[in-house]
Amino acid sequence: MQLLLRSGWSRARQWWYQLGLAARLLGIVLLLLLGIQAMVFWSVRSTITAQARTQMSHELELSERVWRDQLARNTARLSEGAQLLASDYRFLSTLEQRNLAGTRAALNANAERFGARITALFDNNLQLSATQEYDELFLMWLKSASYPQMGTGSSPHAAEMEKGRTGGRGSLAEGLQGIARGLIRQKRGAGLILVDGAPFQFVLVPVRPERPLGWLLMGFPIDQSMIDDMRDLLSVRMAVLAAANGGAAQVVASSLSDGVRPVLELLGPASDANALELAGESYAMRHVQLEAQGGQVYTLLLRSSDEVMAPFRRLQWALALITALGLLMFGMAGWAALRRVTRPLRQLEAAAEVLKEGRFDVQIDTGAYRDEVGRLAQGFDTMRLSLARQRREILHLAYEDTLTGLPNRRSFIDWVQRVTADVCDSAAVVVLSLDRFKHVNEVLGFAQGDALLRAVAHRLAGELFDGGHRVARIGGDEFAVLMQPGDAQQAQELAQRLLDAFATSFTLDGQTVDLGVSIGLACWPADGDDAETLVARAQVAMHTAKRRTCGVLPYSPELDASSAQTLSLLSDLRRALAQDELRLYLQPKCAVADGSLVGAEALLRWQHPERGLVPPGDFIPFAEQTGFIRELTWWVMEQVARHWAALQSEGRQRVVAVNLSTRDLMDAEFPTRLRELTQRHGVPAHGLCLEITESAIMDDPQRAQHTLQALSNAGFKLSIDDFGTGYSSLAYLKRLPVDELKIDKSFVMGMTADRNDAKIVRSTVELAHNLGLSVVAEGVEDEAVLAALRQLHCDVGQGYLWSKPVPVQLFLQWAQARDAATENLQAAALAPQA
Repeated sequence: MQLLLRSGWSRARQWWYQLGLAARLLGIVLLLLLGIQAMVFWSVRSTITAQARTQMSHELELSERVWRDQLARNTARLSEGAQLLASDYRFLSTLEQRNLAGTRAALNANAERFGARITALFDNNLQLSATQEYDELFLMWLKSASYPQMGTGSSPHAAEMEKGRTGGRGSLAEGLQGIARGLIRQKRGAGLILVDGAPFQFVLVPVRPERPLGWLLMGFPIDQSMIDDMRDLLSVRMAVLAAANGGAAQVVASSLSDGVRPVLELLGPASDANALELAGESYAMRHVQLEAQGGQVYTLLLRSSDEVMAPFRRLQWALALITALGLLMFGMAGWAALRRVTRPLRQLEAAAEVLKEGRFDVQIDTGAYRDEVGRLAQGFDTMRLSLARQRREILHLAYEDTLTGLPNRRSFIDWVQRVTADVCDSAAVVVLSLDRFKHVNEVLGFAQGDALLRAVAHRLAGELFDGGHRVARIGGDEFAVLMQPGDAQQAQELAQRLLDAFATSFTLDGQTVDLGVSIGLACWPADGDDAETLVARAQVAMHTAKRRTCGVLPYSPELDASSAQTLSLLSDLRRALAQDELRLYLQPKCAVADGSLVGAEALLRWQHPERGLVPPGDFIPFAEQTGFIRELTWWVMEQVARHWAALQSEGRQRVVAVNLSTRDLMDAEFPTRLRELTQRHGVPAHGLCLEITESAIMDDPQRAQHTLQALSNAGFKLSIDDFGTGYSSLAYLKRLPVDELKIDKSFVMGMTADRNDAKIVRSTVELAHNLGLSVVAEGVEDEAVLAALRQLHCDVGQGYLWSKPVPVQLFLQWAQARDAATENLQAAALAPQA
């Protein structure tokens, strides 16, 4: 349930905030107004209900007083009639003359005049003397009725009178005599008395009080006629109920329908209920107890709540209708007013949509409003002007290099896109990168580096001014030139011009800086269909030219790590590493002096399941470019550490050399991880020699020196591979903690035929020995080269003269045979000559 409530509340909030501002404001105002009207309506309803209850209570109280007054007036009227008759001269004369007929006539006339239902004359002894005449039905009821306090004995005259009229039964006389005696006994001249369950008002007056002749009794029934008179007089409903002593209550007279009489009779004389539901209608009720003899007489006064509330309900409905009409009129007027108030806001919204499209030339009209909305519009227009100015500045920054003033990469890409989109025959992109620019930053500082970039930009702009080519700075030390038209031959010629232009040194604050460049070329449409691809492939060619130190290099698919030929190479390499497709090969390193096996170089081969044995040149450069070379390095390190113990001989430790890449040298955690690996396999640090190329060191000399120093401190031997082919300086060589120089095979293989190569080899050996370093010569393939190296006192040789790179197991077999041959030669050399 709680989740449903939260979901419903969330949807309601979402719907609410989707409404417009005018609708939400109007809704809030209408809700507040509706709440106020509801409180007013509730207050009025509560007041009306309380007022109606008070009114009904007052009406019932008034009705009770009127009812009691009516009973009192009836009693007074009967007393007056009885007293008139009792003092009438003619009536007294008939009594004195004992004229029974005249007495009865007087009683009949008086009863008819005052509406008395029972009239009786008693003598001074309360013996019945005469009664009025009754109709047969009433007489039968009187004779069979039960009377309270029945008297005993009667006068002979009364008995004779009753005998002639009642057939000799004396119950009527006794009953009336009992009533008279009761009134005298209570010293009351009037009272309410039940006669066989019917309430009667009786009065008893003496006849001629100064010289009493008897008593006159007159009775008036409380019947339906009295209730009808009260109904005409009052707005309440009435019911008179009587209950004889020990008997059940019965409705004597009622202004209600006969169907509700059983409900009224069930209430009883002792009920204290003040409300009643009859026939689906609510009544307020008041219980009026009347003092009576012979039982209980009480009156129920009922006032219809529905009748009292009817005018108030009409008032409530009128109020509800007025509220609804007021809300409707207020809503319509409020909606029109809010639409007018929010019109400028909608105009601002439309202006914002225009601004979102990048159109800042649409002026916002702020003259029609002088209020808060007008000030908002003025602020919005000021913001528009500010955004327009900022947009111009951003576009300037987005399309122009702030340091050199040349267009930037984004601008250059747009140029290429426009050129390739137009109908043209050819276009070419030339990307050049400054060689060793990082070294200039480190030596001369970043300020001089920035000055150098500005000088380069100035030289390029001047060199390309006449050709109409477009030049841009697209990276840190990278610049690009767009030729249109331009084919491969024209791009090659332009690249050569740029190489010649950079042959001239730069002068920064009196200091001469020689700076080379590496250039990559890409032509449209042969090398790329879109601007991004064309520029990216020119950069691939440039990076390859930098790595090969060949100056200028046109793009070809085999250079691109993202081309179709190498697109899946990285995933294949990952699979090869996971599925054990890589192989460890070893090539022996032998002492030049005696040819003994002193170590080996670890080399990596890939046994592809479809392509066979993949040459290192097909995947090592790609691995270096993508960074996967680090995973390959650690695989080789793990394999070397596992086989290192098997490679050792009994009398001499053999060092295994492993090549490191630039990315390995840039990893600050590499020395620590390598030390942990060798300790895990029990390989001493000096049992490994780590070979580093000059170019790898020169990419970031400081970080490389820091890593090499950490490796040297850990005890690993360090060797500079392919020495002489790079562009390192002797100052760096002196500072690096290396143990060995490895002469590139391009010099060694030709030293017997080329005197220059021989001089380079000799000077390198002498330089290394003077610096306390050992020397390894690569490319030893014949005995003549080996003999020349012996004369130069070269330490170690490596080449096909001894063995090509072979798998580990074959290398172990070869090493055993080599050791045996060496021992035989040494034994023969030590044997005495015959």
